[in-house]
Amino acid sequence: MPTNREMSELLKKKNDEAELGGGADRIAAQHKAGKLTARERIDFLLDPGSFVELDRFVTHRCSDFGMEDKKILGDGVITGHGTIDGRTVFLFAQDFTSFGGSLGEAFARKVCKIMDLAMKTGAPVIGLNDSGGARIQEGVQSLAGYADIFLRNVLASGVIPQISVIMGPCAGGAVYSPALTDFILMVENTAHMFITGPEVIKAVTHEVVSKEELGGAVAHNSKSGVSLLRAPNDQAALQQIRELLAFLPANNLEDPPLVPSKDDPNRVDEKLDALIPDSPNKPYDMKVLIKSTLDDGYFFEVGPDFAKNILIGFGRYNGRVAGIVANQPQVLAGCLDIDASIKAARFVRFCDAFNIPIVTFVDVPGFLPGTDQEFGGIILHGAKLLYAFCEATVPKVTVITRKGYGGAYDVMSSKHIRGDVNFAYPFSEIAVMGSDGAVNIIFRKEIEKAKDPEAERKRLTEEYRATFATPYKAAELGYIDEVIEPRFTRVKIVKALEMLKNKVDKNPPKKHGNIPL
Repeated sequence: MPTNREMSELLKKKNDEAELGGGADRIAAQHKAGKLTARERIDFLLDPGSFVELDRFVTHRCSDFGMEDKKILGDGVITGHGTIDGRTVFLFAQDFTSFGGSLGEAFARKVCKIMDLAMKTGAPVIGLNDSGGARIQEGVQSLAGYADIFLRNVLASGVIPQISVIMGPCAGGAVYSPALTDFILMVENTAHMFITGPEVIKAVTHEVVSKEELGGAVAHNSKSGVSLLRAPNDQAALQQIRELLAFLPANNLEDPPLVPSKDDPNRVDEKLDALIPDSPNKPYDMKVLIKSTLDDGYFFEVGPDFAKNILIGFGRYNGRVAGIVANQPQVLAGCLDIDASIKAARFVRFCDAFNIPIVTFVDVPGFLPGTDQEFGGIILHGAKLLYAFCEATVPKVTVITRKGYGGAYDVMSSKHIRGDVNFAYPFSEIAVMGSDGAVNIIFRKEIEKAKDPEAERKRLTEEYRATFATPYKAAELGYIDEVIEPRFTRVKIVKALEMLKNKVDKNPPKKHGNIPL
């Protein structure tokens, strides 16, 4: 019978074996590829000494294709919990040095256990993805394992924050778990996501494309919108996740972390009075306005490379977290299009699910016209953003900075879809359409009959603008709560959010709505 000392030595031996993963050679190959190992990633992400590993000695039960002789402790994924800035998180890190990080039945059970614990305790889940995909030797058990994880992604959606970091390959069915999570961050050059790889595409369609062009971080952040965050290397990616989590509550029953701010809540910025050009057709950078209003000017932007005509991200007002949605006049004049609508709608729904107030900055001339947009379904996709704002019950503060035209005015968190506090600048225009277009429709015959049609058009346009293209008609009707000077924007938002901090609003009882997907 082994002695206690011998059993302790056996434990140490197993721990050392588990720490080594797929072995020194594969760890060296991981480093050569510019990637950290799974354990190094965990150590970098979490507070020092906080990681508690679970299921370290789990191995697969596959006996086909000689797999009974190929067992690695941990089975290709490291799971456990720890803290980030003192707050509990659960995580799994796929270990590419062990079976290429491929997913089998035991691997999936480990991940599911972590996700179940996260749901029970109300803490975020972070997945560090670096995997060759399904473990082919285990056949349908691998597919079942993926489906078990997918189900938990869906059940956890809106209950706990779920974050995916793509740090290597992620292909085939493996992509759907990240797609079901709240945020995807990809590491440039090393991360790749696609349903079918370049070889399959070439064989089926004869199209030649590289892995980077097809599913790299740049492609998914700028073209598909699958990922809205990216970083140049593993370390920067993990640091970005720490920053993101600082804005998020642990679960849907908590409020986001309150961080005391030294930035004066009554700070006035007179430079904002000159930010917006006199000409309604000249662009300006909405980010300047957003940053001016936030604590310490810090704006954690999400999706900076995708649908640049709309801005989303997080910031704080007097220490309180808020989600920011804003039209960007520098791109497509701030029009709403398909990509912008989808990008903003998903963000609004995230904020609403996790008790994060929404501040909306509006300068929108309408929806982007054109056959590409119409045939692409702008009606349905634009309705997603409308649906999201209508459904949201969190505090909603809106600032119309210049244009609020047509249906796009309605969509952008207007008073009519339960905007709580709606401000407008004195030179903003709230109307069915721009003055030029309105005059051409309303006074077409008068202009045609005039001796000097251009002069008459100009006169009527100025008259229309003075009467209707102002915030005062909307203010008279109570659609705008207050017309404010730009310099006071931060002050007004802070006071509005403070007033709304205990807001309670409810939607009618139902299983769920039918969002226009």
